Amino acid sequence: MTLPLDGVRVVEFSHMVMGPSCGLILADLGAEVIKVEPPGGDRTRHLKSSGTGFFAALSRNKKSVTLDTANPADVETLLRLIDTADVVLENFRPGALAEKGLGFDTLRARNPRLICLSLKGFLSGPYERRTALDEVVQMMSGLAYMTGPPGRPLRAGAPVNDMMGGMFGAIAILAALRERERSGEGQVLAASLFENAAFLVSTAMLQQAITGVAPEPMPAGRRAWGVYDVFTASDGVQIFVGVVTDRQWEIFCTALGEPALLVPEFASNNLRSAARERLIPLVQSILGRFTVAEIEALCAPAGLPYARINRPWDLFENAHLQASGGLLPVTLPDGRTVHIPALPMQFGERRLGVRHDLASPGQHNDEILGPLSPPPEDS
Repeated sequence: MTLPLDGVRVVEFSHMVMGPSCGLILADLGAEVIKVEPPGGDRTRHLKSSGTGFFAALSRNKKSVTLDTANPADVETLLRLIDTADVVLENFRPGALAEKGLGFDTLRARNPRLICLSLKGFLSGPYERRTALDEVVQMMSGLAYMTGPPGRPLRAGAPVNDMMGGMFGAIAILAALRERERSGEGQVLAASLFENAAFLVSTAMLQQAITGVAPEPMPAGRRAWGVYDVFTASDGVQIFVGVVTDRQWEIFCTALGEPALLVPEFASNNLRSAARERLIPLVQSILGRFTVAEIEALCAPAGLPYARINRPWDLFENAHLQASGGLLPVTLPDGRTVHIPALPMQFGERRLGVRHDLASPGQHNDEILGPLSPPPEDS
């Protein structure tokens, strides 16, 4: 079974989340992604606490080689490896690879068709050498302001900028591969955390520009729709319910059969949005009479948006992901098999799966590095 990026070789110098996310996307799409690790393996393998899942979540379908960039012989091997590659990606501090003799100018002088991607905190500009983290750019961009309650900026509950920064890096690589088909030349690319975060808040920026009124943080409860909130069912389970059109409002009111909702004050979406302070407690008092299963049974046939408030680990048992191929098996170092989400895309009826399980450090040294041995010197 062929995959879209069959035949594309990628050399990945990365750690943590942003670079590995980019490599993962390319690997799932069929590229041969060779992760270069230091002796002993990428330190991301050994992170604890909130970093425990980073490596296992982002390393399927990759091959691993171990080389020491402080060793001149290993650097020469790396140069020969990169000579065979279509893409190199890295997410280390600015200048780190150049200091090892692996700068993009050097690499592209040897291999003009090479596409080189840096995944950084900032694109070119005054901040380009400033250190960034996902949390830093969420604060800088206003994303944390919009996420937390008023006066309490809060980062999102996932590394959204790291992952989306890696995604935009992969998009740039795909575009550069297409351009290379025409020109025959590679190029140098960059993707970043801060500019990604700015892109994420673009709708809030335009809301302020168009209305002249600063949007309130999301938890302040100001929404474009009247019913668009989390409610608590009679059995204590929380559930989100959205009613985003006037037709959905008619369906919602009919399903509930509640006269208190059928008043002129709630006759249109804009009126309901303006009356949220009264409407939301009223809807809570009504929905609070039902179990969560009863609310789901009410919403589903009516086509109303709804969702129980789940925890990430609840997705291991999610019936839709299980049935649709949306969970992929990987084997942890301790031998246990766990399942992680696949890329959120589908090719016809086909989902992208696992070709290579999580590699141990240097597992593919013989396969990848063996053919790169320098030719014997003439006697």
